Order: sequence, then C-alpha cells, then structure tokens
Amino acid sequence: MRVIAIDGPAGAGKSTVARALAARLDLEYLDTGAMYRSVAFAALRRGVDLDDAEPVAEIARSMELRMDPDGTVVVDGADATVEIRASEVSRAVSLVAANPGVRDEMRRRQREWAEHRGGGVLEGRDIGTVVFPDAALKVYLDADPDIRATRRAAELEGVTTASVAADLARRDQLDSNRHHAPLREADGALRVDTTHLGVDDIVDILMEQLR
Repeated sequence: MRVIAIDGPAGAGKSTVARALAARLDLEYLDTGAMYRSVAFAALRRGVDLDDAEPVAEIARSMELRMDPDGTVVVDGADATVEIRASEVSRAVSLVAANPGVRDEMRRRQREWAEHRGGGVLEGRDIGTVVFPDAALKVYLDADPDIRATRRAAELEGVTTASVAADLARRDQLDSNRHHAPLREADGALRVDTTHLGVDDIVDILMEQLR
C-alpha cells in the first residue's frame, strides 16, 4: 500500500498540492478535513450540542458519508459539498475534531479508505503523525500567516482577509493544543514552506523525494 501523507494548517496549500500530486502519481486523493467538517455539519443539522462529546461521536460512527473523486461530499444522503465550507461549520469544526471519539472513527474510516484503494494521497492534520506514521512520504506544508489568510479568503465569499486571519489563528491554537492528535510535524516529514512556491514547484519537490 502506497500512502502519501500531507499535513499542515489551513491555507498552506494542502488540498491543491495533494490533488495535483495524486494526479501525477495516478493515485486517489482524500481530504480528511472534509470528513471532520461533515461530522460538524451533521451535528449542527441535528441540533446536537457540540460540547456533548458522546452524542457527537455517535454521529461520527453512524453517519453515512460518501467522498467522491470529483470532490462531492454526501452526508446522510444529502449533498453537503457547499454546506460543509460554510462559516458556521468552519467555526465548529475544530471543536468537533478535538473529540476523541470522532477522531477514532475518522481514523478508522481513513485507513479503510486507503486499504480499499491500495494507498492514496491523504491530507489533513494528523495523517503522518497518527493515521499513517509509516507512509511512503510524509509532508508538512506551511506558509506565512498573511498568505494563508489571503488564500483562504479568496476561496470564500463575503468575508474579509482580516476576519479569515483571525479565524485561522484561532483554529491554529485549537488544533495545535488539543490533547488528542494535535497538529504537529511528523517525525521524518519533509517540511515545505509554500509561501513563495507554485503548485507545480511543490509537486516537483515531492516527486523528487519519492524518487
């Protein structure tokens, strides 16, 4: 099984790089952050208190989740591709992702996804540290906070770069300091600062490492 693990904070370029690398390697790609967003979406939709750990974990275990290659995300039969990127979900996802029961279930699903495909390119925040510590290549992408905020703001509608920057700083704090599987650079990971690099440049660096 050939797994490429790409971790890093929001706005570092993980999704774009992971998709491009997967295409170059003819592997499938999984956005694990969208999985946690899907749990948050389902919990909000059902009116569950996100601070109530066990009911949220039970949603993670029982929900139907389909992640299509084209990026479509289906939660309990409903197309949630757009909704999981909404501001309400973005504010909730770090709390949901800190839930140990949710992380255990998502980790199980991520490993199952890769096993069924003989590997793949997975991006998130704990892929190289927890989910696949023995991945063929572990990568940690990062970038200047202002650049990260600018990139993320360009993906969203009706938000300012300043508000996105504040939200990213809050998420960085929560993700890096949570007790269960915090965001950090995996042992042996290749660290790439994407601030001044294009996608093709980054993919070339990763391909060279794989060679």
